[in-house]
Amino acid sequence: MDSPTIARIQFLQRQAASLLLYQSVLTGQTGMAFLELLQAIRYKDADARGCLQAYGNYFKSLASQNLNWEEYLILQILRDDNPFSRAAQKRDFASLPPALIAATQHDLQILRSLYECSSALLSEWVQCVAHLPVSPVLWYLKTIEMEHFTFPQQQYILSLQQSEDWNDVVEDLATYYRRCGTGLFAEYQALRWHSGEFIGIPHPDPIKLNELVGYESQKETLLKNTEFLLSGQIALNVLLYGSRGTGKSSLVKALLNERDNYQEENFANRGLRLIEVTKSELKDLPLIVGKLREASQKFIIFVDDLSFEEDDDAFKALKVVLEGTLTSRSPNIVVYATSNRRHLIREFFADRPAPRENDEVHAWDTMQEKLSFSDRFGLTLTFAPADQNTYLEIVRHLANQAEIAIAQEELEYKALQWATRHNGRSGRAARQFIDYLKADIAVFGSKKAINHTDVPLADKN
Repeated sequence: MDSPTIARIQFLQRQAASLLLYQSVLTGQTGMAFLELLQAIRYKDADARGCLQAYGNYFKSLASQNLNWEEYLILQILRDDNPFSRAAQKRDFASLPPALIAATQHDLQILRSLYECSSALLSEWVQCVAHLPVSPVLWYLKTIEMEHFTFPQQQYILSLQQSEDWNDVVEDLATYYRRCGTGLFAEYQALRWHSGEFIGIPHPDPIKLNELVGYESQKETLLKNTEFLLSGQIALNVLLYGSRGTGKSSLVKALLNERDNYQEENFANRGLRLIEVTKSELKDLPLIVGKLREASQKFIIFVDDLSFEEDDDAFKALKVVLEGTLTSRSPNIVVYATSNRRHLIREFFADRPAPRENDEVHAWDTMQEKLSFSDRFGLTLTFAPADQNTYLEIVRHLANQAEIAIAQEELEYKALQWATRHNGRSGRAARQFIDYLKADIAVFGSKKAINHTDVPLADKN
């Protein structure tokens, strides 16, 4: 390898070491593999075996993420949590400290140089240093798979790819941070809280609202309330109460994928994030709200299958979040909870006030506090059990979406037989029936579909 190339590699190392704000862009597995590869090939008499091992680690890291080096670097910039990206979420670009903008421009110039250090170039350098007859296998994708990213991410990936001078995109980058946030909230649309930290959910439920039939007024009310949240208006906490299998949880999860009639983007691309919190983690709610308060996104804290025992600490934590404290309520957070119980705290006959020694004098007040806890949600949406007509409507709708070619009379008869032998009439039972029927037809053909669960149509009378 010639001296100018060695000098260039060493210059890239010095540049990477001089980052002021974006150091963490290179601290991930792929970034570290890139730096270790530069270190391995920085001398003319570098160890060939060490160079090849370093290149192998770099190649494997990119392949495991299915990204080119260039796309990986851009995504790290868009997700990076640093003083500039945090400040840009809260303030207009014109009001940001000049030193912060200058430091960002400095770092973007460096990152642009590292961006130009492509895998093809690295492969050539390894070939020279290791004295190989041919260059190592090159990891390269012609185009990034844009469907894996949100619409705003797609826009800014293309903007950085097409810009020759990244100093020109600093203001655009600030706009992105203000719109999409940073860190996990920029990378994931759905997350869960576990053991004191947020964990991203790579593959959230893809269910859409048009797959959910029935309960139209409840659906419309929840949609409007979520639109209030996204629009910066005051949105209410919501309790979705009703029978099991009526689609309460699915309705909440489908909000991420909803696209309204006025916006080109779905709710997730407009900044909606779903945070799943289990009952056992509800004690951390004040901490969770504190972490979400300063983020640029809008958050639904989703609590599924909610109910409490007496003197439950989780009850107290949720009560604080719903009712508020001296700290003002955060306008970017709401709680959506589902429950099969109208009164969320279990009550026993022994709880009812009766004059006994050593009993609380105002026991009736205590009982009323328990019974009225659900009233602390601003909205309560009730999901009654599906009657036969509603159940069959759901079945027909799902069968149409699944493109199941079967006579309506036969479909309905089999659906009713399924409900009788399995989980009753509900949206969940309808979904399970359609999934089973579709698989059965695909494997065994329509003539034999779920014959073991019903009697032949000719004998049903």
